[in-house]
Amino acid sequence: MPRWAGWGAGPAGAGATGGPSRLFLVAAFAGSAVVTGFLLRDGRWIEAAVGGVAAVYFAARAFLGLGRNP
Repeated sequence: MPRWAGWGAGPAGAGATGGPSRLFLVAAFAGSAVVTGFLLRDGRWIEAAVGGVAAVYFAARAFLGLGRNP
């Protein structure tokens, strides 16, 4: 194992079990979308844009397979 790996990056570290479950990704997508809606309603455009980007990212991970190993 490389010396630079650091704590948690080894065989038992983060992502060792295959990454987040699809259920988690769908919940994160739904939560991001709801929060984005509330931020848009309140006129907080920059924060809503960040939430929208997060929603798109989680949707791509959950439904399009972004980040899966080939």
